[in-house]
Amino acid sequence: MTLSGSDLKNKSTSSPFLTPPLLRDNDLLLSLARTTPADPGKKHVPGYLFLMVHLPDRAVAGVVSLRIGNPETDLYFPGQIGYRVRKAYRGRHYAERSLKLILPFAREHGWKSLWISCRPDNAASRKCCEHNGGKLHEMTGMPEWHEMYGQGYREICRYVIDL
Repeated sequence: MTLSGSDLKNKSTSSPFLTPPLLRDNDLLLSLARTTPADPGKKHVPGYLFLMVHLPDRAVAGVVSLRIGNPETDLYFPGQIGYRVRKAYRGRHYAERSLKLILPFAREHGWKSLWISCRPDNAASRKCCEHNGGKLHEMTGMPEWHEMYGQGYREICRYVIDL
């Protein structure tokens, strides 16, 4: 489901969501697929999910999420940004370019910085952060109680990007 700008504007004023601008460069478009509400039971914060659309063939090349929450508490481990690129579209810098496109929209939420986490052995994700001004803040272990531990994460790199 894709929400239009008018759908987002019609939400209550207590909504954390803003209407995203056109997020596009060359052959890449970030298309808002949906917004997700908070789920306190799962300790999930509200967020946006964008599709990375490869414009020449209108195919979905991947996804990028922007999470609305406190990076020091709610998002300490997962960070405010998440991205996945389909194998067929890797090597085109879609995650790096998507992050670059989404940074001004993140700034509109009033944030001074943005936090991103990745596995230490994920060189592509680390470069994505670094090429967008990210600085490695720390490497930290994943506690067993966190859902990311169940997904195989044992250690993460936490990057910060000054907005």
